[in-house]
Amino acid sequence: MLGCADRDGSKVAMSGEDVIALYESVSVLSRQMLMAARSSDWDGLCRLEQDCANRLDILKAGCPPLKGEMRLRKVRLLQGILADDREIRIITEPWAAEMPYLMNLGRSPKEAGALNEHTA
Repeated sequence: MLGCADRDGSKVAMSGEDVIALYESVSVLSRQMLMAARSSDWDGLCRLEQDCANRLDILKAGCPPLKGEMRLRKVRLLQGILADDREIRIITEPWAAEMPYLMNLGRSPKEAGALNEHTA
């Protein structure tokens, strides 16, 4: 059994299979996040991101390294997760770049800058 910290910080005994199952669940969530981003389901993407973050917190808390075939499975899962993440970023970064404009109630960046200078 491997020991990993749960979300509340308490130690939970986990087998190598449990750790791989956790990585597999993150992989499934990252694929669902990609589908949400592709369909512009931003609320769904945010919910999935939170679910994914909760699982990653457990993994970050100190699961011991895996060996052999389990380690290779973990690496393959991480490669898929990173590929999904890269594609999600390609989709979301242009949208995120528009946020300052959207936050200024539709003012152009030049108008928003002038407004901010007068109100500062």
